[in-house]
Amino acid sequence: MARMDLRVRLLGRVLGRFSVATMDDRRLRRAQQVRVRHNPVTDLLVGGVARGVRLTDGTARGEVGPVPVRTYRPEHATGTLPLVVHFHGGGWTVGNLDSGDWLCSNVAATVGAVVVSVDYRLAPGHRWPAAAEDCYAALVDVVERAGELGADPGRVAVTGDSAGGNLAAVVSLMVRDRSGPRIAHQGLVYPSVDLTMSSPSIDANASAPILSKADCLAFRDHYLGGQDPRAPHASPLFAADHSGLPPALVQVAEHDPIRDDGYRYAEALQGAGVPVRLTQYVGMPHGFLAFPRLCRSAPQALAELCAEQAAALASVGDRAA
Repeated sequence: MARMDLRVRLLGRVLGRFSVATMDDRRLRRAQQVRVRHNPVTDLLVGGVARGVRLTDGTARGEVGPVPVRTYRPEHATGTLPLVVHFHGGGWTVGNLDSGDWLCSNVAATVGAVVVSVDYRLAPGHRWPAAAEDCYAALVDVVERAGELGADPGRVAVTGDSAGGNLAAVVSLMVRDRSGPRIAHQGLVYPSVDLTMSSPSIDANASAPILSKADCLAFRDHYLGGQDPRAPHASPLFAADHSGLPPALVQVAEHDPIRDDGYRYAEALQGAGVPVRLTQYVGMPHGFLAFPRLCRSAPQALAELCAEQAAALASVGDRAA
């Protein structure tokens, strides 16, 4: 495998001090209250909001009540834009709307889309399937209200990174099985799709920076709370049928314990006749898109994600014209 940059390895050492594997439920709940606000220092690490994008906070329907959402819209865009619904990462236990600002705002600016990020309920206070059901309910609600956002309910994509990639894949299954809104594309960024932790890379990259095997197991256990890890809406890899799902981009990182999850899911989709583009980012750890100023492949991965989603959404518009 390619050697990681020194600055990435140093970042991994720092973040290792805050590993979820060392946290009980009480410490984890405290961590969920932490907010990393935008300032020149933090933006050097995690990136800021793209220029020319307007942010608006609101709510959408969740499974049992409203959930917070943040909408990103290019300021000078006119007319009705495609809609991208995003689910943030964080192992289903941490993460919030702020953590997706760089990615979502850049997708909005580059694709020329309205992006809506969903702040679903977190474990361990709300175990599976709370997050998945919130994300599905919010997607349906946002598409129903697309006109209010200046978005086209007929041109919809989903994205997610890590646990958010899991949720984007699960929501795509739910939409198909529940006759929900049509999704034109799913952007799955280093997704976790097998909560049995059976991918060979789990052990091969067990001590990787940013995310270790111990972290993977801790996130899974907090999320499921002992429930069946093979349930398709927890582990979409184990769905009985992957046909009829949206075309997908699957991005994986070489130094990632769940790298092979992405390979296996892409293979399952391809085997079911779903168009898939799979890209491995050499020398990168899990979560590299969350650190765009430190990880050299982040701009390339962002460009690929935007290009794939723009093309898919444009093709839907062409067919409707």
